[in-house]
Amino acid sequence: MFTVQFFVLALFASAHARTIYLQELEDHPSLIDVTSLVQEEYGDALTDQHLESVYPANFNRVRRQLGSMSTNPDGSANLNLKVPIVRGESNVLSAVGSASGIQSGDAFRAAGVKPGPGYSAAGGGLALDNINGHGLSVTGQHIPGLGNQATAAGRLALVNTPDHKLGANAFVTRTMPNIPNLPNFNTHGGSLDYTFKDKIGGSLGMAHTDLFKKTDYSAMGNLNLFRGPSSSLDLNAGWTKSQSPIPAFNHNWAPQGGLKFTKFF
Repeated sequence: MFTVQFFVLALFASAHARTIYLQELEDHPSLIDVTSLVQEEYGDALTDQHLESVYPANFNRVRRQLGSMSTNPDGSANLNLKVPIVRGESNVLSAVGSASGIQSGDAFRAAGVKPGPGYSAAGGGLALDNINGHGLSVTGQHIPGLGNQATAAGRLALVNTPDHKLGANAFVTRTMPNIPNLPNFNTHGGSLDYTFKDKIGGSLGMAHTDLFKKTDYSAMGNLNLFRGPSSSLDLNAGWTKSQSPIPAFNHNWAPQGGLKFTKFF
């Protein structure tokens, strides 16, 4: 049984991560350019990597599904694995692993980018899922060209019925760059997500990085176009905004979206 106090603690110890390519960093040697690149590449991991892949739709799905692979609009792929290691009547403790932005060398060359390790970020950790839809996770990952990140994330299921699912998510990430003149920094935030009959839903999210005095906002919607026993096709669309005292970091609301195909195994 999850207690309110335990989840509140998770709210201040939860997280997400991002991606930077080494070639881009070589072209932006100054601190202001490096921080701009970090922020441009740092905003989607909470949604893409943690909130969408770490927590299952329900407890039974954890028992059936060991992983998934999804596509990105740029042609790259994301791989997520979850292997239960301890099961109880109400909770499952699993080992989790993920790799995002997986591309072949040919894909890098076609995009005019120097071939790297073939992925944008990769890591693993532990996740605890509750039969009522709550969850906690602690993960670490390596981002080529940037460094390492340690992340903790928590989810509280406010409504968890077959037709309606409403969840509050919180996160904090510690980024430890291996870039000269760029110190360690934290990013924290959260989101409120709603889904109706696993078919249509939306989310409101926020993430803040104090080092750059930058806050990112998102309002996204999701429509499931097809769902089968082993695959799913979804349409994601919405708006994002960034706010900072640094003019270069300010971006007004802009549309964002695309199709996402996911294969479960």
